[in-house]
Amino acid sequence: MQRRFFLSGLGLLLASLLLAGCASPQYLSVTPERSAPVAQFGNGQKVAVFAQDGRDSDVIGHRSGGGMSTSQITVSSHVLIPQLQREAERAVSDMGFTPVNEEAEGRPTLVLELSRLNYAQADAAQPGLDEARLEGVLRAIATQGGTTYTGTYTSRRTQSYALKPSAGDNTEMLNQLLSKALDRAFNDGELGALLAR
Repeated sequence: MQRRFFLSGLGLLLASLLLAGCASPQYLSVTPERSAPVAQFGNGQKVAVFAQDGRDSDVIGHRSGGGMSTSQITVSSHVLIPQLQREAERAVSDMGFTPVNEEAEGRPTLVLELSRLNYAQADAAQPGLDEARLEGVLRAIATQGGTTYTGTYTSRRTQSYALKPSAGDNTEMLNQLLSKALDRAFNDGELGALLAR
């Protein structure tokens, strides 16, 4: 009899821990990196480079279908925006320019903006599975001599799963998502051409 109570109690404890783990909020440190090569446009000209967060909130979605605060996924701009700044500066340098952080008259400017980062949970087509639907949108705004070019670069991913992704899994998916958007942004020939005018 005691053993049955013990096993029942153990089962209840394990179930509680499993549910608590699924419902825990996730605070993710996302650090995407550009991996694609870029074309050469510059000859050492200075370009003012800035990264900014255009989102309304650091909360990108929820791990469950409901909007419970215990299942929130948060990507803080305090980690992500400095990383986007570093990646933008690296890309501009690889394109042949000299990145700086001060605007000046006649100096081209590049602003890299995180416009959107979403994480949605949905039922998958296959029974017993759920889906994570991720979307990341970057905007690059290049200004030179009164001319402005704006490029929008969207990356999407759908991932099926039986067990809800861990914080590590979600961080990896978001890094891959935004890394693809960075690759697209800095392979936009019109962006480099405008900065080189």
